[in-house]
Amino acid sequence: MEFIIITGLSGAGKSVAMKNMEDIGYYCVDNIPPMLLPVFCELCEKSSDERMKKIAVVTDVRAGDAFEELFDSLDKLQAAKEEYKILFLDAADDILLRRFRETRRKHPLNDICSGSIEKAVRLERELLMRVKARADYVVDTSLLSPSQLKERISSLFLGNVSLGMTITCMSFGFKYGLPAEADLVFDVRCLPNPFYVPELKHHTGLEECVFDYVMKFEQSKGFAERMTALVDYTLPLYLSEGKSQLVIAVGCTGGKHRSVSLTRVLYQHILESGHRVTVHHRDVSKAGK
Repeated sequence: MEFIIITGLSGAGKSVAMKNMEDIGYYCVDNIPPMLLPVFCELCEKSSDERMKKIAVVTDVRAGDAFEELFDSLDKLQAAKEEYKILFLDAADDILLRRFRETRRKHPLNDICSGSIEKAVRLERELLMRVKARADYVVDTSLLSPSQLKERISSLFLGNVSLGMTITCMSFGFKYGLPAEADLVFDVRCLPNPFYVPELKHHTGLEECVFDYVMKFEQSKGFAERMTALVDYTLPLYLSEGKSQLVIAVGCTGGKHRSVSLTRVLYQHILESGHRVTVHHRDVSKAGK
């Protein structure tokens, strides 16, 4: 049985994630009290219903003081040798504030923070620090659209989550900010830039004309060779530490040309090495450089 616990900051996209989990075949329960997790997991384990073999539950600070019992419940699950994974959804404070103001939703901690959304967001982040540290998967939704979040969820959980570590190769543009969830970051802004080639400027690294241009240079070939060698060396180290998710980010200025091309190379290399790997081009569809 696959048992996924979804938690994270209010406004970070837990409801969207739960709908996505339903779309890919998980039986989902929202706002489950943390103390019920061991009992619910045991009931699902004993069920003969095939729908109960892939479970996703959401638990968060809406449980009030009872949320503190989450850690006892996690310990009980471990003691019973029940396997589970934690998906933590995060987002930058300014993004969360904007989302609450746009939707006019009430924050779960609004009352104890005297109606201040800013204080509620800060307090919730403090309350969730421990569970974030125990999370198997952390997804920062600050710059993700609902469709991009769906893509990330699908790439993480469409396979069997018990089969080792999930590696995500991500391209991005530095002008849009570093991916907060990245474990390794490679900066390819030192490589020849197709943006300054008029016939390539409005294409992306997903197209062969740009990919071939980027990879024809010795600088790009040398960078790719050393990048993949470093990844080959570090992957067994992360695996030996029991890491469930590894995000390798490759960035250029705008996230459309060089980073996409080198991420394609990295993804193919890791795929051919037999690892469970997905690819995500965060900024490839954004306008501009």
